[in-house]
Amino acid sequence: MKVKQKSTTRTGGRGGKLGAKGAKGGRGGKTAFKKRDTLGLRKKFCRLCQDKVNNLDYKDSKKLEMYIRDRAKMVPRRVSGACAKHQRRIAEAIKKARFMSLIPYVR
Repeated sequence: MKVKQKSTTRTGGRGGKLGAKGAKGGRGGKTAFKKRDTLGLRKKFCRLCQDKVNNLDYKDSKKLEMYIRDRAKMVPRRVSGACAKHQRRIAEAIKKARFMSLIPYVR
């Protein structure tokens, strides 16, 4: 009488990744998240691209204040809506303005 060996893989003997369809503990191909309702959301746009700003000056503290929160933290790109190129320039200008004491590090 032969004894059948158990599989040592965690997927229940079926090859593949953990959580694959049909494997133990998997979702069975169902989606985990519901689709978000897009009624109240608007697509963000880069204000600097719209105004065709090529260089952002660190001395223009009023414009930089739009990209700083009340605790003097820089606003992230996902919140500000700035494109990657302009977000890098915003960060650089804020750091220069902080160094020159035009903008505070902490409030």
